Amino acid sequence: MSLLTPIRQSRPRADRRSTLWQVDWVLVIGVLALSAIGSLLIWSATYNRTALTDGNQHAFLLRHALNFAIGLVLAVLAAVSDHRRLRILAPVLYAASVVGLILVLVPGVGAVINGSRSWIQVPGMSIQPSEFAKLAVIVGMALLIAEKGETNHREARTIDIAQAIAVAAIPVLLVMLQPDLGTVMVLGSIVFGIVAVSGVPKRWMLGIVTAATVIAVLAIQFNVLKKYQLARFTAFADPASDPQGIGYNVNQARIAIGNGGVFGQGLFHGSQTQNGFVPEQHTDFVFTVAGEELGLVGAGAIICLFVLILWRGLRIAVNARDAFGRLIATGVVCWFAFQAFENIGMTLGIMPVTGLPLPFVSYGGSSMLAGLLAVGLLQNIHLRSHQV
Repeated sequence: MSLLTPIRQSRPRADRRSTLWQVDWVLVIGVLALSAIGSLLIWSATYNRTALTDGNQHAFLLRHALNFAIGLVLAVLAAVSDHRRLRILAPVLYAASVVGLILVLVPGVGAVINGSRSWIQVPGMSIQPSEFAKLAVIVGMALLIAEKGETNHREARTIDIAQAIAVAAIPVLLVMLQPDLGTVMVLGSIVFGIVAVSGVPKRWMLGIVTAATVIAVLAIQFNVLKKYQLARFTAFADPASDPQGIGYNVNQARIAIGNGGVFGQGLFHGSQTQNGFVPEQHTDFVFTVAGEELGLVGAGAIICLFVLILWRGLRIAVNARDAFGRLIATGVVCWFAFQAFENIGMTLGIMPVTGLPLPFVSYGGSSMLAGLLAVGLLQNIHLRSHQV
């Protein structure tokens, strides 16, 4: 039986508790704790970086807090919205995401940062449409598969899954043109997860993996990926091959984490962190700050919090009352799981460097807003599963 098969359960008894008490507070606490730890790590990583902060040692901390506050409002709105309205807005979200991904490719509109044309610069901030594309792919695929099944009172067929994959393929191709290999990998994990629980034959899983391999080969063959991105895979295979070049980030990250020991050197006291040896430490390599300054205990706490969030997400998926909610929750779990594993893995040298932020921990407005919106959707699904 697939996760699309309706769950037969008795109608829940009337519950006089307010919506506030029905919220999944374990999920909320996990996200709040990660964001609080992230704020401290970002503050420590940027405290002595005058070139980044323009002399304001609290600049990134305040911006991160502002991003979180805005994201929290969006999460609450997503959580309390009528699910029927969410279905109506799903095509709008998808279309807006595709338009944003097209705009970043337009010269003069999209900004190139760290080799990828992934941002749109607006006064006071930059927007990364690919972060919201993750959410758009999840909602778009879930809506299409669920609507087909509910309208015809059946499980998803091959043609339904093919259409859903086609919906996901457009953002994937646009992100690949930026090129943003890390986000493409996240989108691939989302597509794989949603298809896996949709009830299609197992051969579809093999087909997706085969298609992804072919696309990767073609991307390399036609020089879609940049040389530095391919070099990162070389450095991943052999970090010692170019320790002062492409392997510098990974080597410095390992040194920083190794310096932390069990209990760390103390917040604001990490030698690698405070002396700026690890590049992009407040964004992609923020986990190294935890490893060096909070040690194994602090880094382990971050991993445990992610496990907690993923567990609650899976629980929400299993208990969802309809296919639409079940597929959204599954997609969000796949997103958070793969991105956290990839980010932490690249700092440890067990995954290639792809430039993915650590959800809720790394500095980045678009990443924070998209992540909190996803948490809001999880809460929306959870609340509906407890409605009378």
